[in-house]
Amino acid sequence: MSPFAILGRLGAAVLGALAAMGRVAIFAASGVSHVLRPPFYGREFLTALLQIGWLSLPVVGLTAIFTGGALALQIYAGGARFNAEAVVPQIVAIGMVRELGPVLVGLMIAARVTSSIAAEIATMKVTEQIDALVTLSTHPMKYLAAPRILAALLVVPVLVGVGDVIGILGGYVVATGSLGFNAAAYLKNTVDFLEPLDVISSLIKGGVFGAIAAVMGCYFGMNSGRGAQGVGRATKSSVEAAAVLILAANFLLTGAFFSL
Repeated sequence: MSPFAILGRLGAAVLGALAAMGRVAIFAASGVSHVLRPPFYGREFLTALLQIGWLSLPVVGLTAIFTGGALALQIYAGGARFNAEAVVPQIVAIGMVRELGPVLVGLMIAARVTSSIAAEIATMKVTEQIDALVTLSTHPMKYLAAPRILAALLVVPVLVGVGDVIGILGGYVVATGSLGFNAAAYLKNTVDFLEPLDVISSLIKGGVFGAIAAVMGCYFGMNSGRGAQGVGRATKSSVEAAAVLILAANFLLTGAFFSL
């Protein structure tokens, strides 16, 4: 293959990626604009709030508590090499609140919620229910995307806060039950070490990750192909895109909040 053909394919791939990013950005801007403008569909919003928030609590709680416990064990084992076992409560707290809590909750939401939204909306497209909404003078973005984006934007920070607390609790249980830490001293070190910026950054990350998860589910659902293969492809692509964007957004937000 000639160098010009290679450059042509590379250029086409870059242009295709930029075009896809532009379509997603336009879709996200349209979804946010519909969130801010009436009419509002309260029942759809409450349903999305229940599905994204309440029904995600078990998987978020289990993920957080096992991660916090494993983190305490790893920090204790690593700190023992340098006689620094006493830093377990501080590192568990900052690790869960700054990074692991928001990222793990975001990825769980991407796995559970983004896939569900994409599959549901893609199925509606395949069965022509979206066309029926248009026939009934109901804007699909207003009825399908806006309630889900708003619900995720509001409830995922709450899930992140709950996950942070449960993760710290998991580390506390392991440290006091297996590693010989004093319970009162552990809690005091945890509270004294955390700063308001740590908690604020965690909640802001939750809001951003929730919006990404909802937007990706709605985008790929509404742009899915026809048939069962189209639904499956949309579901897979939505989870992949949401996970990658959540990790990229986490890097950018961490740099913005904590860069020196």
